[in-house]
Amino acid sequence: MTSEDLLAVLGAMGHALRLRILAELAAGRRYVSELARGLGISRPLLYMHLERLEKAGLVVGSLELSDSGKALKYFELAPFELHLNIGVIRAAVAAEAGGSGGVREDHT
Repeated sequence: MTSEDLLAVLGAMGHALRLRILAELAAGRRYVSELARGLGISRPLLYMHLERLEKAGLVVGSLELSDSGKALKYFELAPFELHLNIGVIRAAVAAEAGGSGGVREDHT
């Protein structure tokens, strides 16, 4: 995981509504209209937050056709586990900096 990946996950989880979305999806996959109604928010606002969660790899969306031929966008949790400590942060920074750990010493 790079520092960019770590920041994407932390940023996605750093919003109360996105945490509520994750909690709702923990009960199982939902289509967007159903999820929006359950959360009491508009579909455009929900899509904005789902996009952020999807880019961070926390949710997965799929388009499916209903029996009536209507396209429904479903979202579900992606398998993830978040462990954050200084070792994870240092490894992410090191991966981004090409293994130097991002620490530079100046001896001049």
